[in-house]
Amino acid sequence: MALLVICASSAAAQSRQDIAWPRSTPAAPHVASGDAQTEAQAQATPRVDLHLRPDSAGIDAIAVNRLAGPVEVTLLADGPAFGATPALPLRTTVPAGASVVLARLPVGGSEMRLRLPAVPGLPSARPRDVAYLYPFREAPLRIAQGYGGGFSHTDAENLHAVDFAVQAGTPVLAARDGQVMQVESGATTRLDPRQVFDPADDRVRGNFIRILHDDGTMALYAHLQHGGVVVAPGARVRRGTVIGFSGNTGLSSGPHLHFVVQVNRGMRLESIPFRMTGPDGPLRFGQVHAEAAPAAP
Repeated sequence: MALLVICASSAAAQSRQDIAWPRSTPAAPHVASGDAQTEAQAQATPRVDLHLRPDSAGIDAIAVNRLAGPVEVTLLADGPAFGATPALPLRTTVPAGASVVLARLPVGGSEMRLRLPAVPGLPSARPRDVAYLYPFREAPLRIAQGYGGGFSHTDAENLHAVDFAVQAGTPVLAARDGQVMQVESGATTRLDPRQVFDPADDRVRGNFIRILHDDGTMALYAHLQHGGVVVAPGARVRRGTVIGFSGNTGLSSGPHLHFVVQVNRGMRLESIPFRMTGPDGPLRFGQVHAEAAPAAP
């Protein structure tokens, strides 16, 4: 979420993920020593920047989408935002790689604090009933955590996620055709499990790939190994293509692939149930530690 604190009478052009005006130094996130990421590696992946472009008559508030897919944003002001055109709060969508002027702010007046929460995907997405491919070619089928797993599948974003227990370095296949929307590949090891993280924080996923499908749904492949992403944002991938290698990065209890299909439900991500075809036919995903079993006819 982009954050800016501005004095509308003196704001200079600026564009960062997290910024204050006058500029201040944000606190660094806490990470454990040893088997944990460095502070630089633990930073959340930016989704959208909030850019201020002043001129003699006012200030343009601009959303810059850094993803290769659409995002939904809400421009918020903590406190009065008199004279903003259009009025705040303002919700809209920003296309892939685009910059959009959200509002015009007046010159002069009191200090204003702006926030720009952003959620990937379009709220107009309409999921289709699709059979996803088991994302491994030769790895044995073992599910460490299924739908509603008590360890980490309790929030809306991950309620219908599945954790496939596989050795680190196992090739990961695209489960469905789509376009690579977002990747992270710089994480080296795990985060400290004693720390509390927001499920929406990209750091918990470690290295990951987000793929956008043609019905607006998005598949997330998370906890990949360091350097284990072999696709680039904007690339089209076909079902069954190798897109990366499994690992144990982020907030992870052991080597596995976290797979989930998500949809934007209006400034919030929700995971949705999905069908998947495994080595021996359709799969059914149960609770934590449950093994996949053939679906009932």
